[in-house]
Amino acid sequence: MTQTDETTRLLNTLVRTPALISELLSDIPLNTIQLRPSPEEFSVLESICHLRDIEVEGYTVRIRRLLEEDHPELADIDGARLAAERDYNSQQLDLALEAFESARKVNLEVLRKADDNDLNKRGSLEGVGELSLQSLMTMMAEHDEGHIDDLRHARRLLRLEQ
Repeated sequence: MTQTDETTRLLNTLVRTPALISELLSDIPLNTIQLRPSPEEFSVLESICHLRDIEVEGYTVRIRRLLEEDHPELADIDGARLAAERDYNSQQLDLALEAFESARKVNLEVLRKADDNDLNKRGSLEGVGELSLQSLMTMMAEHDEGHIDDLRHARRLLRLEQ
């Protein structure tokens, strides 16, 4: 199995995300995790529940289908709709984080085994268009970074960091 430097970089980024999120959450007061910075933004709790559901219902399914099917049509996931329907702000932070970490670990095990042929397998993602398993990994890393930025923003609002 050969993997490019870019694949290795992406895998390392995806590996670090759960620990970084745990670190960012470590001193956020529990009585603030349901507060939204604005009506359009997720609370800390909603963000973690969103990461969990996107990992399980989005990335896990997309990775499997890209590897197992010939050019699959992959559905988009409406994160805001899920947050409302599932009432993320009533869920438990620790359980959501554990589920995200567990699903990410499984996805990384699959991605580490992917060879160049696997990484180039293609499908079509609703609202995005053509993508490969490699480009899905890039999307995952970018999505993670967006939520890490959101957590840092929440910490600044709570005056936990500058």
